[in-house]
Amino acid sequence: MTGNRIFSGRPIQVGIVVPDVDAAIERYRALFGYDDWLVVENGPWNLHGLHVCGEPAEYSMRLGLHGSDPQLELLQPLEGDDILREWLDRHGQGLHHLGYEVASVDETIAAMAGAGFACLQHGYGVGADGSGGFAYFDTERELGYLVEALEPAN
Repeated sequence: MTGNRIFSGRPIQVGIVVPDVDAAIERYRALFGYDDWLVVENGPWNLHGLHVCGEPAEYSMRLGLHGSDPQLELLQPLEGDDILREWLDRHGQGLHHLGYEVASVDETIAAMAGAGFACLQHGYGVGADGSGGFAYFDTERELGYLVEALEPAN
């Protein structure tokens, strides 16, 4: 954290919820020529400590990742009840979050709670070695989208 700000710098990721990652990738290819996509599935088999609204949860998602500075992330909910499915049901396809790099997801969760922003969903193990993590915060009323904290893998 920098000074009184919990997040600093510019977003490293733009997250867009979609009903179908593969179909969305084809639309992005057709419109923008984006060809270099990494498609992955995440869930209890490769992440740990998954929570939704403070309660342990099991959910999975399919991601389409493109570029950097910022990275474009297409997110498709798969199994379980999570904030991606809830967002898609309420808003349809579109902007879900901006992601910011943080030194510690746990410290950011505590700081955001102190500032009055609930952690809606979080988990750990984004790196191949099980390190790193993510947390989404309820900033919809203030910003119209969520903010994500991204702790890089070691």
